[in-house]
Amino acid sequence: MSLFKSAFEHILVSRPRPSVALVTLNRPKALNALSSPLFKELNHALELADNDKDISSLVLTGSEKAFAAGADIKEMQSKTFSEVYSTDFLANWAAIKSLRKPVIAAVSGYALGGGAELALMCDIILASPTAKFGFPEITLGVIPGGGGTQRLTNIVGKSKAMELVLTGRVFGAEEAERWGVVSKVVQTEKVPGDEHLPVVHEALEMASKIASFGQLATQAGKEAVNAALDLPLSEGLRLERRLFHSLFATNDQKEGMAAFAEKRKPNFTHS
Repeated sequence: MSLFKSAFEHILVSRPRPSVALVTLNRPKALNALSSPLFKELNHALELADNDKDISSLVLTGSEKAFAAGADIKEMQSKTFSEVYSTDFLANWAAIKSLRKPVIAAVSGYALGGGAELALMCDIILASPTAKFGFPEITLGVIPGGGGTQRLTNIVGKSKAMELVLTGRVFGAEEAERWGVVSKVVQTEKVPGDEHLPVVHEALEMASKIASFGQLATQAGKEAVNAALDLPLSEGLRLERRLFHSLFATNDQKEGMAAFAEKRKPNFTHS
């Protein structure tokens, strides 16, 4: 099944750049609240993109007002412990972490609760100056359940994560950049002739840059960086070295190094 021939109700998909898929959350009346039907479609679309040899990188975004304002509270409020435990509720949110291709989040407006967690699942986060992040679950009598406490702590450390999780304080794009939550705050004006928000335009440009390289190398690079979060340094170094070694079995390594020596642009074939 093709990503671009599939029918979706809660997301939009397009290919605005060669080898780049753009996935847009599309529940504007609910500020892109992350309902189960939306996440089912999102996981399906991302899986199709990950398996599409013509797609090298992905951009995930929402609207100007909200990347995603959180999980769908109306859907959750009547659930019982036995229901959420027996179905392992929210476990399917982790599917995005199994993707091998790089995913860039382009965040504008609210990215709260589940929205912030979704952004943190991506590999790179670019933020509009209007972006607002936060984990307000504590105000609802619960805590983040989609990885917020774990991924946030890995990035900002224990004390800051404790503050944000236990107070529910919303923080802006500048703080997020200063703490390393986001890679960059995009300050540029809207690009003439481009329908996308500046932060989406920047994300697409970055995704295109990544897509210009060999898929095997970018996927290996992603695997190595993610391993650094889970492995002791000695094991991480070993994995990095083995991945580096393995790329010498690829045609792209031969082409890339030959092109460098011959002072020409490489023609990567993802093989």
